[in-house]
Amino acid sequence: MSIQKTIINKPLLLSGLVISMTLVGCASTATTTPNQDDPWVGWNRGTQKFNDNVDKAVLKPVAKGYLWITPEFVDEGITNFFSNINDIGVTLNDLLQFKFKQSGMDASRFLINTTAGVAGFVDVANMIDLPKHKEDFGQTLGYWGVPSGSYLVLPFFGPSSPRDAVGIVGDALLNPLTYVSAFGTTAVSAAVAGSKALDITDRRANLMTTEKIVNEGSVDRYDFIKNSYEQNREYLINDGNSPEDPDLLDESSGAGNNANKNQAAASPAPAKKNSTTTKTDASKPPATPGKAVHFLELTEPK
Repeated sequence: MSIQKTIINKPLLLSGLVISMTLVGCASTATTTPNQDDPWVGWNRGTQKFNDNVDKAVLKPVAKGYLWITPEFVDEGITNFFSNINDIGVTLNDLLQFKFKQSGMDASRFLINTTAGVAGFVDVANMIDLPKHKEDFGQTLGYWGVPSGSYLVLPFFGPSSPRDAVGIVGDALLNPLTYVSAFGTTAVSAAVAGSKALDITDRRANLMTTEKIVNEGSVDRYDFIKNSYEQNREYLINDGNSPEDPDLLDESSGAGNNANKNQAAASPAPAKKNSTTTKTDASKPPATPGKAVHFLELTEPK
């Protein structure tokens, strides 16, 4: 069984946090002076501030209300439902990257969860050892050698890059809901829009603990998010293989094999009602299987 690539295991996660904190700790004040590594820093910081204001005024209060009124099993079912739809795009990106074995696994996940899992609300596939993978069109472009480009913060979408910005468009074209909304009736389009709003709210609710890690663990919030995002994308595109640090790769691979049997991206586990989240320690693998989101992925909402 292949390693779940959306898991940042303990050694890589800790190294990412250390690197991020070291970089942001070198400066006592935030800089907006363009440099070779971040030529759009002025735009990026301004856009991040705009996104933070929108989140503070709208998204976060709605997400808190959602967690308060939604039973845990319903919250989990909603997350599973949208994850199941996402498996369609994951499977197609597998094929575009010639990962035929993995594409078969992900196609099987979709078929099993759609049928036995009641339209995807129950992650039956994970129960029979078919792990959730994370593949998107930005990763596919990286697989084919398209350079990432400089770090770019997009309004509403958050941390990105020119390559991943194109990837967002590609993922939309691979999502069946895009075509249902475009060619369906007004009522159908409205229903799809409502489902997307629910998806955004659910994803924002799942990032509550991530937000706490960023706010409490960073000297410069912008640099912390930037470094974490870039490390995570590099990890995903290389399937967890780090050519720059073979020793870390060996240790990470061993940890990844163990984590694959107790899995849940590179990321924090989804937040749940009452406990807010099922993951309280960023250095430990998520406790809930099959819920994959990027580590420090503050790219939502779409």
